[in-house]
Amino acid sequence: MTFRLRSAHADDLEHLYEMAKLTGGGFTNLPPDRKALAAKLERADAAFARDENSVADEQFVLVMEDSETGAIRGTCQLMSQVGQKWPFYSYRKTTLTQHSEELGRTVRAEMLNLVTDLEGSSEVGGLFLHPGARAGGLGLLLARSRYLFVAMHRARFADRILAELRGIIDERGGSPFWDGVAGRFFGMSFQEADYFNAINGNQFIADLMPKHPVYIAMLDDEARKAIGMPHPSGRAAMRMLEDEGFAFEDYLDIFDGGPTMTARTDNVRSIAAARAGKLVATDLDEGDKAILAAGRLGTFRACYGLRSLAADGTLAINPDAARILQLEPGETVWSVAR
Repeated sequence: MTFRLRSAHADDLEHLYEMAKLTGGGFTNLPPDRKALAAKLERADAAFARDENSVADEQFVLVMEDSETGAIRGTCQLMSQVGQKWPFYSYRKTTLTQHSEELGRTVRAEMLNLVTDLEGSSEVGGLFLHPGARAGGLGLLLARSRYLFVAMHRARFADRILAELRGIIDERGGSPFWDGVAGRFFGMSFQEADYFNAINGNQFIADLMPKHPVYIAMLDDEARKAIGMPHPSGRAAMRMLEDEGFAFEDYLDIFDGGPTMTARTDNVRSIAAARAGKLVATDLDEGDKAILAAGRLGTFRACYGLRSLAADGTLAINPDAARILQLEPGETVWSVAR
């Protein structure tokens, strides 16, 4: 396998734009808009260029490329601290229990409350794999390499991390959740709101969204069914997040009702298990399957490979991985078991 993940830069714009057109909507972090994508890459370049090891409002963009052809077949993003430019809104599903002595009845009402509980967290998102590359474990490489990037730059990320999964989108490209909740107040379709949010941010939610709780029992059936449900194409991603230690704690995306998964950053399995070691050999024939990574910030790169860890912390890797990552003995390599 010749694919590697690397830091994205300005000349990746057209590749990202072509992939954005394939998402089918609901991917706020990957809008099919050249200007918005160029701004993301410009912001990522600034983040890669900052040397100070501290948490800031930054966005990192990574792309997956074929190291032999240069073809880009996937992308993902990391946001180091959400909710700094404008509030980071979520719905939180809660339950209100009330009891009447006269009737002898207890009633439990489920509600959606607009909250900013997750403000200040880091976020992994914007993950998209080209339809022609959804085989051979490339999705797993794309997803898990993000955690190696966090481990390698741990001081740049918060102590809590989240991932928003796309919710249910119908065959028309609409959202039953949006139609049943926010759409009633905004007078705009889900596609319009989603696109506006991707380009301009969600301040309009603060301006127009009612702050009172929404009683779930008052929503139509389709909207209720969509609450906390991932898009069918995102079910595998949800399982991968759960395998990493993320959990659904009743936080929902305010646009499509999809689940927001959260974890303590240091408890994410691929971050906790990541190891750094000095590379001593690149001629390994047999070893443990692993994800290998090297570089720092703008020179970050990762790929699948074989490793052999020694007791003193050094490691050997296979020749193909060394070639794909452009590594020589003496360099530092990060790795996590595949």
